[in-house]
Amino acid sequence: MSGTSGKRGTTGVKVPSGGQGPGGRQGAGGLAAVLSTDRRRLCFVLGLAVVVGVFTATVPLLRDWFDLRVYYGAVDSWVHHGGSIYDYRVPGTTYGFTYPPFAAVGMLPMALVGLGAAIALGLLLNLAALASVVGILVGPELRRYGWFGFALTACLLALLEPVRDTFSFGQVNLVLLALVLSDAWLLSSGRGRRAGVGIGLAAAIKLTPALFIALLLLGRRWRAAGVATAVALAATALAAWVAPDASRFYWTDALWDTSRIGRLAYVSNQSLQGVLARLVAPEEPSRALWATLALLVLCVWAWRTSRALADEDWTAAFALTGLAACLVSPITWVHHLVWLLPSFAVLLHRRRLRVAAALYAVLCSSVVWLWFDDASGLDGFLGSNTYTWITLGLLLRLPVGQPRLARPALTRRARATPAAPSAAAPAISAASDQPSPASSPDAADTAGAPVTGRAVVAGRGARPGRAAGPPEAEGPAAGTERVSTSVPTGSTRPSASKPQSSSERASSYTVNPPPA
Repeated sequence: MSGTSGKRGTTGVKVPSGGQGPGGRQGAGGLAAVLSTDRRRLCFVLGLAVVVGVFTATVPLLRDWFDLRVYYGAVDSWVHHGGSIYDYRVPGTTYGFTYPPFAAVGMLPMALVGLGAAIALGLLLNLAALASVVGILVGPELRRYGWFGFALTACLLALLEPVRDTFSFGQVNLVLLALVLSDAWLLSSGRGRRAGVGIGLAAAIKLTPALFIALLLLGRRWRAAGVATAVALAATALAAWVAPDASRFYWTDALWDTSRIGRLAYVSNQSLQGVLARLVAPEEPSRALWATLALLVLCVWAWRTSRALADEDWTAAFALTGLAACLVSPITWVHHLVWLLPSFAVLLHRRRLRVAAALYAVLCSSVVWLWFDDASGLDGFLGSNTYTWITLGLLLRLPVGQPRLARPALTRRARATPAAPSAAAPAISAASDQPSPASSPDAADTAGAPVTGRAVVAGRGARPGRAAGPPEAEGPAAGTERVSTSVPTGSTRPSASKPQSSSERASSYTVNPPPA
């Protein structure tokens, strides 16, 4: 463009001179100049990786793969020593295996290797799951920035407390999230006939993801809901066949005993029941009050998720379901909050960058641990439940439905510039029984407005000879097409306009776990 000077780095991204970004904002251009070449980007990533490594090694409490040791010990006792899955306890603690029996069946390969190899395999599995989650949620956006985008994302996720605790504990939450999001990807990409297997397996490994089956029912994806239910039941039946005594004990006893998992009032429990437990500690919280609050949360979830499903916004629907599951679960340790990752993807897609950055900073801070010893008082009520407030706030305020940025419309210039009159087709008022093509939803298409798969067609096009007003109504939901049923005649067809281009214990364990 004339009057604009700049330079291009090796990535081909134009960097404006003068240190100003679009709109004259200072600082954006300077940062772009610093990261304008691959060499500078590599130095930036290496420096950030050093900072992340120092922070991870010194600031957070390292969990020494405690949960993976529980899994390994339970499977080893079951296979090699004839013990029951639920009888094993980590030496010196009261903690043992708490998942459904199918989870132990899925972990049987650990009985073939030593503990060191099991830890290494667990790390690789979590890395693969995290890569899958990132690829599903923001993969297309990151590919625009090549290796730099993925490296920067990896460094940022390594600082996030739920993610780093999942790795440090050797937990399975990222694997469950990847399984569930695989179905979200199938549904959003038009492959819904194959969906349901991931959710079914996740629900058989741990009960919390079963809420996603309710999401499928709410979205009237009957086939996917049936597949998910069938897979979950088949996996549970397989576990009952392999370990009948353990299955009987779990479904009749262990499932209802929350003391096996940990203290409800422990500060790492960032669920609604954790909030209530800390309020009345050392007394037990009211189960009736908790059930009432959980029912209210589920009602809000159903209402907001229905709005997302109306626009085929599956990312937001899955994000809301993960939030609701964290709130209504009796125990939601900090590492369970990896279910908030889809919510961050929604915020990024909707350009709520400041909100996403603020919430990310809080979730990196481990702030709730300031009230580890004493969560009493107003400051304890607010501070020790910080992650719960974030989850509840996202459930209430997460953007859902069709984003305005995705709605195709005539450009600002096209709206403001009157169309040139056509001598071959003089303006003639449409007959009363014939719809005006300029006011039909299809006028935006004939005028050259871009339409995408997630687009909402504007309700009013530009009339020849006058500027178009604002849209009167939104068009159909995402993924649907509007088919015109009327063909304008030669007397009413507007002149062709020129197309316009669109510009389960995350922080609940320590070397010396708290008393039950």
